[in-house]
Amino acid sequence: MKGFFSNFKGDAFGGLTAGIVALPLALAFGVSSGLGPSAGLYGAIFISFFAALFGGTNTQISGPTAPMTAVSMLVIAGLIGANDGNVTQALPAILTVFLLAGLMQIGLGVVGIGKYIRYIPYPVVSGFMTAIGVMILVTQFLPALGYYPKEDETFVNEFIPQAEEVILDKILKDEAGEGILVLEDFKETIRRAEEISKEEIHLEAVALAGNASSGVMGSIKSLPAALQSIDFLELILCLVTILIIYGFKKITRAVPSTLVSLIVVSGVAYGFGLQYRPIEQIPSGFPMPNLSIFSEFSLWSIMPYFFTALSLSFLGAIDSLLTSVVADNMTKTKHNPNKELVGQGIGNSIAAIFGGIPGAGATIRTVVNINAGGKTRLSGMIAGILLLIILLALGPVASQIPAAVLAGILITVGIGVMDYKGLKAIPYMPRIEVAIMIIVLLLSVFWNLVFAVGIGLVLASLMFMKKMGDVTASESKVESLHGLENNVEKLWRDEINFPKELKEEIFIKHLNGPVFFGSTSELQQLANQIPETASHVILRMDRVPYMDQSGVYTLEEIILSLEQKGIKTHIVGIQKQPLYLAKSIDIVPDLIPDDCVFENFNSCIAYLKDIVEDVHEVV
Repeated sequence: MKGFFSNFKGDAFGGLTAGIVALPLALAFGVSSGLGPSAGLYGAIFISFFAALFGGTNTQISGPTAPMTAVSMLVIAGLIGANDGNVTQALPAILTVFLLAGLMQIGLGVVGIGKYIRYIPYPVVSGFMTAIGVMILVTQFLPALGYYPKEDETFVNEFIPQAEEVILDKILKDEAGEGILVLEDFKETIRRAEEISKEEIHLEAVALAGNASSGVMGSIKSLPAALQSIDFLELILCLVTILIIYGFKKITRAVPSTLVSLIVVSGVAYGFGLQYRPIEQIPSGFPMPNLSIFSEFSLWSIMPYFFTALSLSFLGAIDSLLTSVVADNMTKTKHNPNKELVGQGIGNSIAAIFGGIPGAGATIRTVVNINAGGKTRLSGMIAGILLLIILLALGPVASQIPAAVLAGILITVGIGVMDYKGLKAIPYMPRIEVAIMIIVLLLSVFWNLVFAVGIGLVLASLMFMKKMGDVTASESKVESLHGLENNVEKLWRDEINFPKELKEEIFIKHLNGPVFFGSTSELQQLANQIPETASHVILRMDRVPYMDQSGVYTLEEIILSLEQKGIKTHIVGIQKQPLYLAKSIDIVPDLIPDDCVFENFNSCIAYLKDIVEDVHEVV
């Protein structure tokens, strides 16, 4: 306990500073997610406290982040749409998906996945992060212009025919569930349809309009209507917020510019009685657990979102561990990646139960904490406690913040989260890596974040295997020693004194690097490349550390092909793992006897000198 409070003053100042920085971002991410500012604040409170308490990075400050919010936004929009636009009705399923993601994150830490996260290719991460920035930026255009599609009666009325179709479909499904034969008793259908009020049709049309205008494509389609009905007060509040965020940084970085812009613009708008649009009401009092997660649990409602929950858990893991690396570099310490994932998972799980959106380790907040003196996990816990105090004491005040101010904050977040380092490097990067980055970027923005990352990983893996295959093929040549003698650097040192009289009868195959399915096509050319003069082939496997199942089966086919031509195969220097595989499918000793497997080249040549007859004159 003494060590826990060993840096109390520094941790307190660091935690308070990080909490202040987190406040406007938490509110903004909550609004962006679709669940409202309170969900962002709840997420920041519980994730910050419990991820710090149980995590593996002492100085980490956690909470809602741009990538996590972008994926959460898709889950929320999808489930609200599936529940006829009713947020209250959709909330149990939404929070269940978030809870599942947190539990999965705990599982990732328990099984030790943390140490493998660093192997995700940079083009995939770069494309994804830039896509997140674009998505946040584009989806804030409408609130920045003061345009809300669900409140535009002209836009909503376009969906009335579709709303009537949806309502009629519900009636038909209800009748089918009750065993009513619609065609035989169509009067009942008409009676039920006549009971539907215009208000119900309008509410359905509003829900459909909200779905149609959500996300990147919805925002782009709604932009012409927004430009025709700009609310200039909202636009000015948004632009002033952006100017203060960027301008105040040039004056000082000691005070967070996002907080300054939030206080100044909100204070002026409220103080002068401007007719602006405030954010949603933030509930007062201590957050209460949403027990409907358990009482209204429905496996079928969340099954379509299982892989989305898994992607949220992986994304949170990547986001957090990248921040942990930054913290390590600044503090000269070393984090525990698996413990960090467990801590993040616990934080996200508890946040979901209390109605918060998921989050991860936040780089900017962590850097602020360290620079302010934070050194232990107490700093992250203090940041969470500060946000809770703000919620309890200033909830009604925070509810007066203009929505346009949070839109301005999110626009700067979107601009800042893009990977400009990767974008600037495009002219110098290999074309295939550029292609992967752009594919991930476009698919993330215009299709599906989860599938985009999966496709990017598959393409990056294929690219890596192709490169490995090319390297193996380029370094692994099949030539007679007679052909090699004029290019001495291709000979391995122990081959220089090879008997000249046997250079036409014995050919050597150098294998360099792993033999796996990416390199088998070149390996298969071996049997066709050996000229008719050869009676023996030596496979040099000294430099093959690994062989997969595809590689060993290809090797078996080659040896059988050589056997059919009357060519004997000998293996030199085979390592432990390839030898185990070769023995497991009986290449050794069925195809190649044990006495034809040699530890070194010299013992192999000594053996061959006694059995190989010089029948071809060296040209």
